[in-house]
Amino acid sequence: MAAMQERQKKIAEGLDAASRADKALEVAQNDAAKKLREAKEQAADMLEQANRRAAAIVDEAKAEAEAEAKRIVAAAQSDVDKERNLAREELRAKVAELTMAGAEKILQAEVDQAKHSELLDKLAAEL
Repeated sequence: MAAMQERQKKIAEGLDAASRADKALEVAQNDAAKKLREAKEQAADMLEQANRRAAAIVDEAKAEAEAEAKRIVAAAQSDVDKERNLAREELRAKVAELTMAGAEKILQAEVDQAKHSELLDKLAAEL
């Protein structure tokens, strides 16, 4: 009988140990699942932060590109304006020169030198 009781005691202890092991396994599985969820959440947060940073970098690059484009356009417009003004001044000078030459030929015989200079000065001032 003692052997049977000993055997029952060992079986009960084995069952109790198995039950504790099952509970420990369940706790470990729950802990592992919790850590996995936390890791996934952390990875999702990191991915979201990376996406936000990437979007911010893209927006910043776009803004810089737009500002640079505006600077380039403004510089080009300034160059065009300078060239236009230079061409206009050259054209005025050429017109004045041609006008004076023509007027000089026409008026050479009819107007004295003082009157001639006065007319040319007036014409140059108007141009």
